[in-house]
Amino acid sequence: MSNTDPIAELLTRIRNAAHARHAELEVAHSKLREAICRVLVAEGFLESAEPTGEGINKKIAIRVRYAPTQQPIMRGIERVSRPSVRRYSGAAELGRPSRGMGVEIVTTPLGVMTGREARRKKVGGEVLLRVW
Repeated sequence: MSNTDPIAELLTRIRNAAHARHAELEVAHSKLREAICRVLVAEGFLESAEPTGEGINKKIAIRVRYAPTQQPIMRGIERVSRPSVRRYSGAAELGRPSRGMGVEIVTTPLGVMTGREARRKKVGGEVLLRVW
């Protein structure tokens, strides 16, 4: 299957697993997907994301995090920059998602990080997604 937007596929799989109350899921591995998952784990939206397998069979095993009421911690996730429409922001505009809730994940020359980190380091980049 040809996949033109692997990041959107990752987000859709995480969103669907959370809505279906699945504890874990597996997605195909890429360095960018792994970096995005690491940021989501560091921000507390996912429980864990570990690479498994080797070579062409490499996958990322993701554990979704839930509140004690079995509601997913991640209320929403949306793709901002797409292959057809790229969204770039300078350091001054980053790190201010709607009403201060949630985070933006940005790819910068220094790597994948949250908008707050990019703003602190005074570096801009492509806004990949927003999570709240």
